[in-house]
Amino acid sequence: MMFIYAVTVMGVLLGGVTFAILAERKVIGAIQLRNGPNRHGPWGLFQTIADVLKLLLKEDVIPAKADKPIFVLAPVLAFAPAFSVMAVLVYSSSIGGADLNIGVLYFLGVSSITMLGVLMGGWSSNNKYSLLGSIRGVAQMVSYELPLVLSIIGIIIMVGSLNLTDIVNYQASMGVWFIVPQFLGFVVYMISSIAELNRSPFDLPEAESELVGGFFTEYSGFRFAMFMLAEYTYAIAIAGLATILFLGGWLGPAFLPGIVWFMLKVVGVMFIWFWLTATLPRARVDQLMNFGWKVLIPIALLNIVITAIIKVWMG
Repeated sequence: MMFIYAVTVMGVLLGGVTFAILAERKVIGAIQLRNGPNRHGPWGLFQTIADVLKLLLKEDVIPAKADKPIFVLAPVLAFAPAFSVMAVLVYSSSIGGADLNIGVLYFLGVSSITMLGVLMGGWSSNNKYSLLGSIRGVAQMVSYELPLVLSIIGIIIMVGSLNLTDIVNYQASMGVWFIVPQFLGFVVYMISSIAELNRSPFDLPEAESELVGGFFTEYSGFRFAMFMLAEYTYAIAIAGLATILFLGGWLGPAFLPGIVWFMLKVVGVMFIWFWLTATLPRARVDQLMNFGWKVLIPIALLNIVITAIIKVWMG
């Protein structure tokens, strides 16, 4: 059953990533008043499939002076944690992975391993642009991991559990999603997750205007595809966690199954990211770091203090 579940989740993820890329290009095209992909298949639905086939058929090029073992391992180490965190997500009251008592802790701990893949990919490429991109990536991911974790602590204080199912059930018993009492935490979580995912306007590790392609400049073919797969898989996982923590998970009116509500909420969170990608210019490195340390972390700490005071006051 574990094997069947893993294979099923992998298949759904591959399809989800394929059409998430297409959806992003379509949404950005619509917001910027231009056509998105519209050639391959009806409404361009086969464009991403064509892109994937192209990547898989391309020659696998490894730079002559690259550190080959680390160069080869980096994409795998970037993708494996992004897929592994799916093991604890719960999609409805009856569909989900492992029901761990430390589900939130597992998710945050395993997902942070992805930064090793970024660092290894940039360092092993023997390319100054790749190295700069990987250093930026690790600095950014470490910095924004802190406000991301702090933004969740308010929920943990209220629920008294790290179990994801317990968090959803608490929202059901309370009659309101955590996005209302934990709005500050939600805002910090959403901004921090954008930086964690290296998405615009915080896509500095792969800033093409400065670093060619950043940490995966020297990657081609299916290894490049694995980095992209890791990025979008992690995006889906982070959106799924946001849905469970702040949007009530599978909770919703009974005319739709719980898993459908879960998926719709995940799509809504990802749409916000696509919207920001289409509208905001890229931040500078110093602006990014200052915002994380001097703005997001104090706001997250303030949210924790307020939540703790209210929890004690209410008994």
